[in-house]
Amino acid sequence: MKRFHWSVAPAGVTSIQRQNFLNVQIDAVGIGLASAAAPFLPVFLARLGASHFQVGLLTAMPALAGFLLAVAIGYFLQTRRNIVPWFSGARLLTNLAYALTGIAPFLLPRDYLVPAVLLIWAAVTIPQTVVNISFSVVMNAVAGPERRYDLMSRRWSILGFTTAITVAIMGQILDRLSFPFNYQVVFIALSVGGLISYYYSSHIELPDTEPPPARPDLSRSQRLKGFAHLIRGEPAFLAFIAKQFVYTAGTGLALPLLPLYYVHEVQASDTWIGLINTSQTAIVLVGYYVWVRESKRHGGRFVLLWTTFGLALHPALVASTHQVGWLVLYAGAAGIFQAGLNLVFFDELMKTVPPRYSATFVSLSQSLQNMATVVAPLLGTLLADQIGLGNALLLSALLRLIGFALFARKTKTGPIPSEASV
Repeated sequence: MKRFHWSVAPAGVTSIQRQNFLNVQIDAVGIGLASAAAPFLPVFLARLGASHFQVGLLTAMPALAGFLLAVAIGYFLQTRRNIVPWFSGARLLTNLAYALTGIAPFLLPRDYLVPAVLLIWAAVTIPQTVVNISFSVVMNAVAGPERRYDLMSRRWSILGFTTAITVAIMGQILDRLSFPFNYQVVFIALSVGGLISYYYSSHIELPDTEPPPARPDLSRSQRLKGFAHLIRGEPAFLAFIAKQFVYTAGTGLALPLLPLYYVHEVQASDTWIGLINTSQTAIVLVGYYVWVRESKRHGGRFVLLWTTFGLALHPALVASTHQVGWLVLYAGAAGIFQAGLNLVFFDELMKTVPPRYSATFVSLSQSLQNMATVVAPLLGTLLADQIGLGNALLLSALLRLIGFALFARKTKTGPIPSEASV
């Protein structure tokens, strides 16, 4: 057992830290199972006859909730002495939405299924927002400033491996059962991952923190001025999230377009769609190893620039072919760069965040990125209706390249640190 503990945690950690590392990684298994359902959710809607706009709405709704509610939820979490219970509970509610999606066809006529599924996922946008904010705070507290790459590379490798294997299996199941029963089986079965995640994430042990002192004597306008002053005092944070906003918009533009391109343009089967997603998630195991090593040798900025540039090419490459074999290959290449981007975006964000106000700053970052994720997917689907899916994917690539150029440009706030996503 001791050997197993050493394999999941770096040297020099305490027994509590080692157990937290273990809980985080078993939690990743549960999330990996539940996440395997995510690539098939927009495909399910598309096969039910959902419009491009409705598929885009599925992507935009959690981002809209995050944009509107993130700062308020961040303020609430900032006043909690320990946010682990909020993190694990919100995660459970979010993952159980897959079970509700699978149950819906048993209860409703087919004509009502698309709005019903959208309503389910609209309802869980609040716990999703809680998860998005609390995740960064909890993971940062577990890892500490020196072990973020160690923790997240281990966690995301396990999550990616679990998701890759599960997606491949689920793609086979989907092709062997009739519609929509095949999707019901997949969604209900994979929602069990939420229970695994809840159990282990709720056992993460973090010391209580002292919330910032409450100031009930201040008016709302005075509090807003104090908040603005606090944020303006961190120029590195502001520079980072502004550049990340541009890149996130480019990514969000393609989110609803990729499954639509696979279904309508390529006419890929569920098995091939499963293989495309498996390729992208399985290869991240290699990606995390590569980028952790490169960050130690060349620093975070090196990782930032290579990953933002490499991932920018993915939608353009997808738009260049209708051959599913090439799509699998391109997805694998994207997975390598995505691994580094996950690590470097998380690490850099937390480097620019004052520890005492982590929930507040993370919530502002989430709100800004969610603004991009609200507008971009809907804009992407509207553009696809006007200029076609392939051309809309090319615009996604162009916007990502602009984001890369912004990161590559040095700023007066100092070098962008070793840059730091459901």
